[in-house]
Amino acid sequence: MMRGALVGLRARHEDDIPILEDELHGDVVTASRAQGRPWRPLTPGSKESQFVVDDAEQGHVPFSVVELDGGTLVGTATLWGIDDHSRSAHIGLGLLPAARGKGYAGDVVATLCHYGFVVRGLHRLQIETLSDNAAMLRAAERNGFVREGVLRSSAWVMGEFLDEVLLGLLAREWRPAA
Repeated sequence: MMRGALVGLRARHEDDIPILEDELHGDVVTASRAQGRPWRPLTPGSKESQFVVDDAEQGHVPFSVVELDGGTLVGTATLWGIDDHSRSAHIGLGLLPAARGKGYAGDVVATLCHYGFVVRGLHRLQIETLSDNAAMLRAAERNGFVREGVLRSSAWVMGEFLDEVLLGLLAREWRPAA
């Protein structure tokens, strides 16, 4: 398990999937804001679930996020779009509703940075988030990510186009938590 200050990132367990599907995918608005595709219902146990892990997929590393104090599942974290040639990847995360507002997002980002830069030897990490996602913007910027641009009206979400903010962090700029 990768340990942060508040949370741990561990392999996805089979019994995590129904919880993540219910609390993250089952919330149509939140799921629509987090995915780059239209929401659709999934049959329980579907292999089409975004939370089902394909261990053969090398460009996508999914984690379950758990509280260090007690091991309770609080969300999901992903390093995705891993480019071994350019040594870059994207960061994504989703917290269960009961886990939001507790400082976990910043700790997840910090732990993913450690994984990306130290364990994987990456040069650049990138985050794309909706421009009104204040919690993710705050978590990214507290970890040293720099706003690099705005993708105007690039995301179709629940009947409207929204801007996305692009943030980046280079290994030489990263300052790991003490």
